[in-house]
Amino acid sequence: MKPFVLLATRAEDVPADGEYELFLRGAGLDEGDLVRVRLEAEPMPPIDLDAISGIIVGGGPFNASDPPEQKSAVQHRVEAEFATLLDEVVARDFPFLGACYGVGTLGAHQGAVIDRAYSEKIGVVPVSLTDAGASDPLFAGMPATFNAFVGHKEAARELPASATLLASSPACPVQAFRVGANVYATQFHPELDLPGIEVRIHSYGGYGYFADHELEDTLASVRRAPVSEPQRMLRTFVERYAR
Repeated sequence: MKPFVLLATRAEDVPADGEYELFLRGAGLDEGDLVRVRLEAEPMPPIDLDAISGIIVGGGPFNASDPPEQKSAVQHRVEAEFATLLDEVVARDFPFLGACYGVGTLGAHQGAVIDRAYSEKIGVVPVSLTDAGASDPLFAGMPATFNAFVGHKEAARELPASATLLASSPACPVQAFRVGANVYATQFHPELDLPGIEVRIHSYGGYGYFADHELEDTLASVRRAPVSEPQRMLRTFVERYAR
């Protein structure tokens, strides 16, 4: 099998390594089948789409909607690299699954309106499939509404005509969308399980997702309802596109 590539941007080793392990486990891959590139540490290497099965993008610290003068040199580089990569990915309709930061990368590339109008605190939310989502192969076998972990400062407020809305939540109208037939982005985190999000909560105190005194409430918010369905998407993605 040709490998999949995980493009990651987390600078902190504990949540970065945890994210990689979650994608491996959720997708049913071993390390040889999922090549990780840490973009916060090094420029994106040349990616030969003919040599891989697909691209997965993890979450991260960058917000596409931040004013340019507030973005670091690393963020500007990463955004430029994604723009170039997505030119080819979208043109070829190449398998791509962006989780959380996928909205900031693919959404920005396609001209979505991305801002802080529909941010969501860290927690569990019900995600409901649209008619298009219910018939999409990536969501095969999933219920019409399922619980998922979220936590994001920005979101897509409006999608361009090139995108098909696949899922929404009560507080965030764009939880998943597709461009073409094979290019996907989700706002929720399909890779996360409860231990994984608890690690992230402890790792990202002081990053603006919650106040210091809200730590215990934030942990309680991710424990209030079971989350079991989203990881199925990862395995479906791999089964559908492995070659």
